[in-house]
Amino acid sequence: MQAPAPPAAGGLLRASLTLLAGGALAQVLPLLLGPWLTRLYTPDEFGHFHLFAAIAANLAVVACARYEFALPMVTEDAEAHALRRLSLRLLVGATLLCTVFGAAWAWRRGVGYPLALPVAVAALGGVSLATLWANRAQRFRALAGARVLQHGGGAGVQALAGVAGLGLAGLIGGPIVAALAAAVWLRMPLAHGPADQPRLGDVARRYKDFPLLNTPHAFAGALQDTLAVALISAWLGSAEAGFWGLALRYLKAPATLVGSAVSQALYPQLTQAGPGATPASRQAVRRLMGLLALVALPLVLGLWVLGPWAFEWLFGPAWRPAGELARALALYIGLHFVASPLAVVTMAWQAQRWALKLALVGQLAFVAALAAGLAWGGLAGGGWAVSAAMLVYFGTYFWRLATWPVGTQGSAEAVEQSAR
Repeated sequence: MQAPAPPAAGGLLRASLTLLAGGALAQVLPLLLGPWLTRLYTPDEFGHFHLFAAIAANLAVVACARYEFALPMVTEDAEAHALRRLSLRLLVGATLLCTVFGAAWAWRRGVGYPLALPVAVAALGGVSLATLWANRAQRFRALAGARVLQHGGGAGVQALAGVAGLGLAGLIGGPIVAALAAAVWLRMPLAHGPADQPRLGDVARRYKDFPLLNTPHAFAGALQDTLAVALISAWLGSAEAGFWGLALRYLKAPATLVGSAVSQALYPQLTQAGPGATPASRQAVRRLMGLLALVALPLVLGLWVLGPWAFEWLFGPAWRPAGELARALALYIGLHFVASPLAVVTMAWQAQRWALKLALVGQLAFVAALAAGLAWGGLAGGGWAVSAAMLVYFGTYFWRLATWPVGTQGSAEAVEQSAR
């Protein structure tokens, strides 16, 4: 049995709208509950939660060595089942390693919440694998429902735990419970599958670019968030880390909503065209960037004008510093909104090596700018410095994609020639 063919233009639109609707519902509940959550939990508790969540996400994003992202490219059912088995084995190994790391972290800090790390990594890694398995089968309604469970349900559990007075344990436990529920909802088969599957070693070698190139790219991208929270917590304190986490959670919500929906529908279409860029796919990427930029512009202007007032009104006077930070990060947030759905483009064009190199430069610039800004002007100073650095980085990224040489497969020489 082969995977369904990627959707045509009309199918891409319907798939995007289905995922967008599910994503919208998934985002509405956390956003509506946010002002309540900030009155149930303190900035200090949010700071500890965001540090834990960043570390868990950093580890979970590579728990399957990114082999799950090869699933939409696989046409043969037997090979897909072999990839799923390989990913599951890697996830089990990653969970065991996180058990050791979580215990060491808990012992060193004298706190109990790091002991939940292996459960969080297993849940997040499992839902990622289940999501890509459902994406391969084009089960877009199931994907939309899973997003509602994971993101909306997580905030709901946090609110109930806050009312029950569970404190930090409630903040951490809510997303874990919701991720497990989303994985169950997607109903990924755990049986062995067809008898004629290729050997796991052969499958691992065939898709070796995913662990060798995409894994360090994804890990470094998540590490950026982890280092940012850790840096702010060490430099300014847990409360400031809470301001940063809340601001980024709200400011990146539009990019999460739109980017995830568009990329999940776009990726199968780009991979069907074959390796490398085609004139039609490159033009589609250009149009997408232009459309996203038009949507992002009012978001940036609104944050510049209303950011501090809006955060104080929504979350209470104690959270006004998060609004000052939102104003400073506005330009970065707009650029990130445009870039979010484009991550799958270089995967489909088999340019992961180039994307990794550029991303590492951007992540180093992000952390360096944040550190310099914190020293210069505190939390808001860090935000302004990040926006300035990311303007240069994302500008380079957008230009490279818009001028990508047709027919190449990520050749470094071709990419560099197109940039000159």
